[in-house]
Amino acid sequence: QITLGCIGLGIHGMGWNLDAFLKIPEARVLAVCDVFKSRQEEARGKVNAAYANSDCAMCTDFREILRRDDIDAVVISTPDHWHVLMSVMAARAGKDVFCEKPTLNVSQGHMLVDAMKKTGVVYQGGIEDRSVDQYYRMAELARNGRIGKVQRVLVTLPEGVVFEKEKEAPVPEGLDYDLWLGPAPYSPYTPSRLGAQEWRNVWDYSGGKLTDWGAHLIDTAQVAIFEEHGGPLEIDGKGEFPKDALSTTATKYEIRYRYKNGVELIVKSGGTGIRIEGTDGWIECPEWRATLAASKPGILEAAFTAEENKIWPKPQTEHVDFIQAVKDRTKPIYQPLDIHRLSTTMHLGNISMRLGQKVNWDPVNEKIANDDEATALLSCPMRTPWTFDASI
Repeated sequence: QITLGCIGLGIHGMGWNLDAFLKIPEARVLAVCDVFKSRQEEARGKVNAAYANSDCAMCTDFREILRRDDIDAVVISTPDHWHVLMSVMAARAGKDVFCEKPTLNVSQGHMLVDAMKKTGVVYQGGIEDRSVDQYYRMAELARNGRIGKVQRVLVTLPEGVVFEKEKEAPVPEGLDYDLWLGPAPYSPYTPSRLGAQEWRNVWDYSGGKLTDWGAHLIDTAQVAIFEEHGGPLEIDGKGEFPKDALSTTATKYEIRYRYKNGVELIVKSGGTGIRIEGTDGWIECPEWRATLAASKPGILEAAFTAEENKIWPKPQTEHVDFIQAVKDRTKPIYQPLDIHRLSTTMHLGNISMRLGQKVNWDPVNEKIANDDEATALLSCPMRTPWTFDASI
């Protein structure tokens, strides 16, 4: 069995990742960690109930898990601003890593790729779409030419939500707020700041709906056009941003990406759908995990042999894929480079929207051409004492 420590026990960490790993016989959760004491206790109860014992440990500081010799791998389900730093610290401690998407910025994506390469640990990005029938099938059909040469991909994502500012309040008992902030800039505690939807709409912690929902559908788009390890050349985004609110990320938006193969990717607010258009037809999933539609019924019925198929075999789930890769010391379906390149595409969209101008990107050298203001947004400082040299 592969022993696990689960870090971050919010809605997704508890209800998706922890639940999934508890169902895998080859995995064994030994410890749970969260800055909320109440979440630790709930998760420990769930683990102990699953294994019919009382062995599960719990802690507030994730570094306690990284120091344990009996834990093989960590499952990181924290807010985005912790993803890369925590993954790097875990890898340097010799732990294999399953971590939620996305990165916080492009610079941190470089750190993620470099650290995983140097340490040689198994890393799996926590994104389910490559094992979801509809999205895997869309990418498979497009990559195998069933709609001809792909010309355009249309993606709709939910609109951002505006959360109003609140007055500073006392930090509640049972919460380590300073550790929740971690490398993010200091902000006084306010009750809604830590909510699962609220923090996703604040630049300090995330990139809004574009990096949240976009991580799913934009990944499918880039896989469909063979650009999962590449990236766009031009990014032209327009967005509306809240004023004097807790939320700082775009609410309504439209971004146009152009790739070297001529494909245009249009991402706009107002749904959860994806449509891939080619010279010989189109394929569409109009809503999240909805039934696929196509310009001709025969498109969806195509079958491919393993030898001719231009896409990898579909994994059972991202969780099963990770455990098997850890056992076999192989590469899972979603590598550090994949999540870095996907996140980069989304971050560039946010940069274009924030500056209100087109961004020209070199995906080979990963640089913005002749624009110091845009280049500055590829990274952000981390709050002391958190650095990529932080000790466990």
